[in-house]
Amino acid sequence: MDITFEDLAERYRVSDGSGFQLKQFNPGDTWKLKSKDRARELLDQSIEQLSDMQGKLYAQESWSLLLIFQAMDAAGKDGTIKHVLSGVNPQGCDIHSFKVPSNEELDHDFLWRCQLHLPERGRIGIFNRSYYEEVLVVRVHPELLDRQKVPRKLVTKRLWRERFEDIAAFERHLSRDGTIVRKFFLNISKDEQKRRFLERLDEPRKNWKFSGADSRERRYWSDYMKAYEDMIRHTAAGHAPWYVVPADHKWFTRLVVAAVIVKTLKSLKLDYPQLDAARRKVLASARAALLRAK
Repeated sequence: MDITFEDLAERYRVSDGSGFQLKQFNPGDTWKLKSKDRARELLDQSIEQLSDMQGKLYAQESWSLLLIFQAMDAAGKDGTIKHVLSGVNPQGCDIHSFKVPSNEELDHDFLWRCQLHLPERGRIGIFNRSYYEEVLVVRVHPELLDRQKVPRKLVTKRLWRERFEDIAAFERHLSRDGTIVRKFFLNISKDEQKRRFLERLDEPRKNWKFSGADSRERRYWSDYMKAYEDMIRHTAAGHAPWYVVPADHKWFTRLVVAAVIVKTLKSLKLDYPQLDAARRKVLASARAALLRAK
């Protein structure tokens, strides 16, 4: 039996984080799909459908879609975004990469800088990293809290749980106001990350991708995996699910992400706006005027 987009989307969905264990998800999984050619066919189909549905989303100007990507370095976030959304009209899509916070950003709460870039109605917003860095890299390197100027009395053992609560409340607010939230953790294995790092070092055209910080962070791999697991446990919800996407095979990663976006947009039952009688009369008059004109 052939795989459908719905099958792919559901297989890696986590909408209830209670009891979630990262070890239950295999980074090298390709499920029933063994052929890259078949994956390419399905990806092409998804890109075509995305193009059509994104046009309707933009014209309808009601819903918005926020896609959040989190992963360890070299998991393929940039490539996945590039390939999956290659057919989307740039006018209806915005991508924001969140790196080390600026001084201005550190003078605000940890959600502030991401709030500035939320998608408008009718648009797709993509966060390449996000406010989730605050319960990942900051948790693994708690010394970063000193730069955030959080009052000392508020930095307690409950800090991470409180941030999870704030994030969950924020995403619930977004969903209630018409922003659909879908979150992707690109789940790469430590061995595959090493292979990709070596590739970046060995191929001159990829040297620019490598940073010394990349290899240094590998020393904290176990800490990051625990942080990701805890993050998903506390922030997965029906209205804002996580998708733990296998990332050892880029062709499969891209297909799963595309399947999730297609399924999500289909669920909105999008269509181009229907004109009322008064508006149709205006258009008819405009048409008649153009036909009379020289």
